[in-house]
Amino acid sequence: MSFPAPFYRWRPHPWHGLELGAGAPRVVTAYIEITPFDAVKYELDKTTGYLRVDRPQRGSAMPPALYGFVPRTFCGERTAALTDGEATRGDEDPLDICVLSERPIMRSDIILNAKVLGGLQMIDNDEADDKLVAVLQNDLVWGECEELDDLPTNLVERLTHYFSTYKLVPGADSRARIARRYGFEHAAKVIAAAVDDYAAMYGE
Repeated sequence: MSFPAPFYRWRPHPWHGLELGAGAPRVVTAYIEITPFDAVKYELDKTTGYLRVDRPQRGSAMPPALYGFVPRTFCGERTAALTDGEATRGDEDPLDICVLSERPIMRSDIILNAKVLGGLQMIDNDEADDKLVAVLQNDLVWGECEELDDLPTNLVERLTHYFSTYKLVPGADSRARIARRYGFEHAAKVIAAAVDDYAAMYGE
């Protein structure tokens, strides 16, 4: 029996088994862990590839976009080196991505094609934890955007505020901050660095 390529006998691991995307760095595969409707933070269990309940969202703010990661990426020393000294190391997780969609997508544990516009350089406890910002490929409202600056300013500010505050603990200062925003040119460098970090850690 023959099957179309690629054919998987079993479901591939979302981090290690899915492809980066043939159109990278402009269009990448995004595995979605959280939707804008989730009051609970879900995170990939790195061993099994299933989604695990990480914690209830501490604050009242909901994620402002679909949120997940780019397969076969790893935030290590090459990714951290792009922060101009802001970070001493990478967070050793796959590269995070936020994806905007005009139509509500209300389920996670899905994959989609995401058109990268730029990103937010987040530093969390001296670790590089970049958040790529993308739009759903061929989205009827956002699909023609090319750069982060093509998005409404208030929307980018909402993303920035969320990631600056979503780890706040009452009575303690936040260890996470957005050091800068950047467009597609720098985002492409971040993706390339995270791909190289992945290859160094796990092989091709």
